[in-house]
Amino acid sequence: MRHPQYRANMSSLDAASSKVMRLGEFLEGSRTRLRLVELSDCGPRYLSWLRDPEVNRYLETRWQLQTEESIRSFVEAMQADPWSYLFCIIDRQDGRHVGNVKLGPVSPRHLCADVSYFIGERSCWGRGLASEAIGLATDFGFRFLGLNRVQAGVYGSNLGSVKALERNGFRAEGCWRRQLRSGQEWEDHLWFGLLREEWQAWQAAVRRLEPA
Repeated sequence: MRHPQYRANMSSLDAASSKVMRLGEFLEGSRTRLRLVELSDCGPRYLSWLRDPEVNRYLETRWQLQTEESIRSFVEAMQADPWSYLFCIIDRQDGRHVGNVKLGPVSPRHLCADVSYFIGERSCWGRGLASEAIGLATDFGFRFLGLNRVQAGVYGSNLGSVKALERNGFRAEGCWRRQLRSGQEWEDHLWFGLLREEWQAWQAAVRRLEPA
């Protein structure tokens, strides 16, 4: 995978708690690029993702009625929150917004953050877009926010999500048995984490595998 690049000149997280990435700036990967979600993204297609039972199967948003207004309110909250980064996942093949990845909230004291994600366009499933987007967001967190740890929780049956995290060096850290509800069933809540030193070792290993 091409080493992620960022188009802006950013400094690490500071006490001013202002965002270090602006609207219109990109994180670049080989198959995807990430930019901050804008209000113009909050349209019918975005809403259709959140209302699709196949897409929202593992999303907590499925518990509330989703509307374009609720999406806009959420995006506005993310824009105003200096400790959260909500990214569009852009498919480089055609430039479409196909899903989201969120990093945050960031803990400025403990220097850790959650990462969460989904691909809304079902035609894009199985292409590794979520995996690369996780890598780009994680790289951003460690490289530019100075994080010590990034973590993610997943439903036990969400094997695609588990594989996407493992492809980025995340390690399984725990299991809260039957904590999550899925339909009429109960599922385990799996917890994954990646530490700064593990990310650095992972990056070094990836670079060794890249062609000269």
